[in-house]
Amino acid sequence: MAGQMTGMGRTALVLGATGGVGGELARALAARGWTVRGLRRKPAQQPQPDGIEWVVGDAMNAADVAAAAEGAALIVHAVNPPGYKDWDRLVLPMVDNSIAAAIANRARILLPGTVYNYGPDVFPLIPETAAQTPLTRKGVIRVEMERRLHRAVEQGAKLLILRCGDFFGPKAANNWFSQGLLTPGKPPTRINQPGRPGIGHQWAYLPDVAETAMRLLDREAELGDDAMFHMDGHWDADGSRMVAAIAHALGKPGLPVRRMPWWLLRLAGVAVPLFRELGEMRYLWQRPVRLDNRRLLAFLGEEPHTPLELAVRRTLEGLGHLAVQAADRENGPALFGSHRHQDQAADQVGFG
Repeated sequence: MAGQMTGMGRTALVLGATGGVGGELARALAARGWTVRGLRRKPAQQPQPDGIEWVVGDAMNAADVAAAAEGAALIVHAVNPPGYKDWDRLVLPMVDNSIAAAIANRARILLPGTVYNYGPDVFPLIPETAAQTPLTRKGVIRVEMERRLHRAVEQGAKLLILRCGDFFGPKAANNWFSQGLLTPGKPPTRINQPGRPGIGHQWAYLPDVAETAMRLLDREAELGDDAMFHMDGHWDADGSRMVAAIAHALGKPGLPVRRMPWWLLRLAGVAVPLFRELGEMRYLWQRPVRLDNRRLLAFLGEEPHTPLELAVRRTLEGLGHLAVQAADRENGPALFGSHRHQDQAADQVGFG
């Protein structure tokens, strides 16, 4: 079913369409035949070729969201304050505006979920039914977001939460891959390693996330009103695969690897909110944390999965660290294989 025009006649509003996650989902919806509206605070400076109808408005303004969502069957809530600034003041009002618009239109909200909701009590393998007892302020806010979204289902909205590991992708610059492992805006001269040696970590390639969301939405009638799925993405069992894939793609197998200076993040976090928030996430790098995708596999049969080496190369191209290869320019953002249950079961060996 991948790539079919299954959204014909339906409208989606994407909040956060100018960002990495929202932009990837918006482009995937447009390719699926949806009429896609993207909310942005300022008019586009030049024509946008992604098939998105841009609407000027603010996700913090309920009237703007309501007007942009009129007639929509889907609202993608992928908007976050930039640099984690003012999370406690902005995040919940924005989701409340999406909820009000979804209730008014009997629309489904699609939320890209995170592992911030969880604490060590449910590590290392996390099913959709796991208790949500976060350790951080950001995690507490994410839990409250989801509580309000589930409650909105009782008022006529529908919900789809697709939870993933750490995002990376060609058009996503605000994440651990681009700002943690690499140094933003500089040619790579080293790779930072946030995790302890031997500790696994889970990554989510954004084109795979978008394709998974599309396949779920293709089966709207079977989803139910309140649906939640976990993706496996790329499981790096000992923390070395991602580092090696970056060095290989850059053609620099001897590129130095440096342990993440967490003490420096804590120090810089006094003045810079981004560093403070990143420092709070250290606990997710100290133990294996993996989302269990068995429910997703049972529903879809497979999980869209771009090979890690290809996903990393395309991400580095998109970030400007590599010249775009002709094959990537011609073939588009992803070549999907699949993640099946037996592959995941083999990877789970080694969890402590």
